[in-house]
Amino acid sequence: MENTQISLFKGRKVRKIFYKKEWWFVINDVIEIITGSADPAQYFKRMKYRSSELFRISTKGGKQFAPPVMLGIVTSGGKQKMYCWNTAGILRLIQSIPSSKAEPFRIWLANVGYERMQEIEDPELATKRTRLLYKGKGYSDDWIRKRMQGIAIREELTDEWQRRGVKDDKDYKALTKSVSRAIFGMTPKQYKKLKGIRKKNLRDHMNDLELLFTMLGERSAIEIHRNDESESISKLKKDVKTGGRIARGAKEELEKKLKRPIATKNSFLRENKRLK
Repeated sequence: MENTQISLFKGRKVRKIFYKKEWWFVINDVIEIITGSADPAQYFKRMKYRSSELFRISTKGGKQFAPPVMLGIVTSGGKQKMYCWNTAGILRLIQSIPSSKAEPFRIWLANVGYERMQEIEDPELATKRTRLLYKGKGYSDDWIRKRMQGIAIREELTDEWQRRGVKDDKDYKALTKSVSRAIFGMTPKQYKKLKGIRKKNLRDHMNDLELLFTMLGERSAIEIHRNDESESISKLKKDVKTGGRIARGAKEELEKKLKRPIATKNSFLRENKRLK
């Protein structure tokens, strides 16, 4: 099972996935960073029409190039199929982009490849690098520990869904919405609106308790899937709703004691930076 990871190029996120023994990068992320385009998918489409060679290798591949592949990328709304390209393909792509960022990006790609070789030798390095990224953004060590645990539980849940027959992006999104609604009474989109964020990762803006109850709901869903040997989408939805309600019950008990809501409009990162 491939796992989505994130690298940073000058503070901008580039999603990548280790597939067929090499890194594959989300094409839209690369184009958006280098060009600043608000619609990278359309930008890529126009590039292919302008260059017959790029069109050929991006559709059929070639002697030195594998064509882009649709891979399941983990997002805040669940797994989504996105076009990804390996290092050779991305290097060919950025040759066609007139931008001063192209050469620094080539150097960055080489460094990412070296980092992967290090991580194969020592898998803990990947976790350490993720921790350092969060640390650099101003998150506390305690928050980072919870966030890393939440990432592991989320990946385990989506792996469980895949093993039980989930294939379509819409099903991943529907299951994600169901568990979020069961825990917090909101879909991820509604939750983002509450916190005043759009494209950013919702969980990066949750406080400790929001992360903990999210983990409880998702962990409960995993155990219910396994206990009941669930298969159909309808049964999986029922399971995640049950798991979410378990977490919601615990959340509401704590809210009664604290006399305040757990889910708030506050962004943990913004609040943390303001208090420093």
